[in-house]
Amino acid sequence: MPISPRDLAIVVAVALLACGLGACGTINGYLASGMGDYIPRWLGGLPPDAPPRPGTAKYDEFMKERETKRLEPAAKDETGQSSSSGLDAVH
Repeated sequence: MPISPRDLAIVVAVALLACGLGACGTINGYLASGMGDYIPRWLGGLPPDAPPRPGTAKYDEFMKERETKRLEPAAKDETGQSSSSGLDAVH
């Protein structure tokens, strides 16, 4: 049975729509990595205390500061014991 021009048009239209939808997905994937920094918090953007992105100069500074904080001795409370958090033990 030969393929009618109508059937061929439907197949071509579906193929174009599928390819177009796939292209939008890949383009949005590349844009989303950079555009997320510019979206306001109330619209679902990054919170103000989010760490910087890896590969930037601010990220290197952030990691150095974090490492120095990690190497500092724990603060001692009024009883003389060091605690890693401000919470009391629950018994």
